Amino acid sequence: MKTFKVTEDGDLKHFTDSFYPQGAFCLAALLRGKDIKVNGVRVSKNLPLKRGDEVVYYTTANQENKASHTVVYEDENVYIADKPDGVTSEGLFYELSQKGEFYAVHRLDRNTQGLIVYAKNKRAESELLNAFKQRKVSKKYIALCKNNFKKQDGVLCAYLQKDEKKNEVKIVPCAKSGAAEIVTEYRVIEERGDVALVGITLHTGKTHQIRAHTAFIGCPVLGDEKYGDGALNAKYAARRQRLIAKYLSFNLDGFLGYLNGRVFESAFDL
Repeated sequence: MKTFKVTEDGDLKHFTDSFYPQGAFCLAALLRGKDIKVNGVRVSKNLPLKRGDEVVYYTTANQENKASHTVVYEDENVYIADKPDGVTSEGLFYELSQKGEFYAVHRLDRNTQGLIVYAKNKRAESELLNAFKQRKVSKKYIALCKNNFKKQDGVLCAYLQKDEKKNEVKIVPCAKSGAAEIVTEYRVIEERGDVALVGITLHTGKTHQIRAHTAFIGCPVLGDEKYGDGALNAKYAARRQRLIAKYLSFNLDGFLGYLNGRVFESAFDL
């Protein structure tokens, strides 16, 4: 059993995603079993929450012990986690922050697996934020995509518009007001019939960039329910995107330069 106090208005699903990774893994099951109480009342569906509400999750020991991540690297400045799908960056950050000083410097989508970095002090936070801004962090992904590539490799350039209300983006081929330039490099590693294993390097890091950009060229990520191919997803019973933040490396100028030359790798694979 875990008990939380709500700190800002929202809803149960978002609150669970943001504060309790183990609850997020099994939220549907908890709701079906009415194993969540809000202000002492058992609930069976998502509902609005207000600041000051009390939420109690009647999770089992096995559910509570399910790991939100594994540690790939840690020192006094940096923490690199390998997260599974189903865990939000915000939820993982909250869990870590209960154990000590942590600072978020970038994020991964809930259903993207792989490597995510946190700083453990303000000096490291400043250097890492600057490194991500200046593109001195190399992020390489692997994905299963619809095998509709016209070339085996390429560098894709386009522009991305974000719709904050819908939490989705749109790719457009030409510059326009409110659209940010994106650059996505890809290489087909292996063809597997109607899907392909693809290596992807981000040269810019925008919201949903890989998912939206590959969909824009007709090669959406398998399992992507927002930008993907519904028929292909159904064929493979894929309800979460097959996308992994696989490799991470740094080219830093400051005191974290001791990380340069090292390549960190996620244990997840496709």
